[in-house]
Amino acid sequence: MKALAIACALTVGLTAPALAHVTIETQEVAAGTTFKAVLRIPHGCAGEATTAVRVRMPEGFFNVKPMPKPGWELQTLSDNYAKAYLSHGAEVSEGVVEIMWSGGNLPDAYYDEFVFRGTVDGEIGADTILYFPTIQACGDAEEAWIDVTGAEDADKPAPKVTVVPAHAH
Repeated sequence: MKALAIACALTVGLTAPALAHVTIETQEVAAGTTFKAVLRIPHGCAGEATTAVRVRMPEGFFNVKPMPKPGWELQTLSDNYAKAYLSHGAEVSEGVVEIMWSGGNLPDAYYDEFVFRGTVDGEIGADTILYFPTIQACGDAEEAWIDVTGAEDADKPAPKVTVVPAHAH
């Protein structure tokens, strides 16, 4: 019985780092809908406090608006989209492609969330994965959550959501 308890503890210990990735709270989003993304930062970088979070928007996710966070400076980078999107009867060809919260202090021992919303292109096919590459800065150190390969064993996977048909939600 003691061996089983130790084996279970080791298994939990070995899988814990996989749970410590930067993620987006909701794992599915319907095509053609507005989506509130909650980016979860579960820890700092090698014990250091998180001082900045930068997230890149995937193509097909437009009309992005970040939520200000008390104690953090908010900046956005706008650029042209690869294609124009239809939004409320008008074509949208440029907008926010990157968000950065900086100047805050999220100690390694704490967890926090960074929120933004946007629209998912209605023409994106079901089962498409939208990746949100994220850089987490901790003073002079950083964690680059930018792997968009979809590999199960990726060391630093980018936060992602899977597109489902509009009628699925």
